[in-house]
Amino acid sequence: MKRGRPQGSPVRQNVTELLSQFGELHGYDVYKHYAKLFPKVSMRAVYYSLRNGVKKGYFKIAKVERQHGSYSWGPEAQRVYYALGETAKPVGDAKVKKYFEDFTASKNQKGAS
Repeated sequence: MKRGRPQGSPVRQNVTELLSQFGELHGYDVYKHYAKLFPKVSMRAVYYSLRNGVKKGYFKIAKVERQHGSYSWGPEAQRVYYALGETAKPVGDAKVKKYFEDFTASKNQKGAS
């Protein structure tokens, strides 16, 4: 039996499942979808998992967008979009797949009306 803390993170694995279905998402969208699907977790834990996942190769930064507007912290916001990296191993969670299908179906239905 190995000693110490086990490798891996359930939050990071769940984020991997989300990104495997959605492709690219920015950090806050990852958190919003995560909160609807999985047990309660803080936004900070999701962002922490994204940052550490980038360091370990599970995720990669797909693009960074700057949006101008009137925010409480200043004139612009930065959106970092994440995608799966080379070392990510999604297992194909059925719950995430069904959520993605329902989400895209409702989005297409809204667009058609």
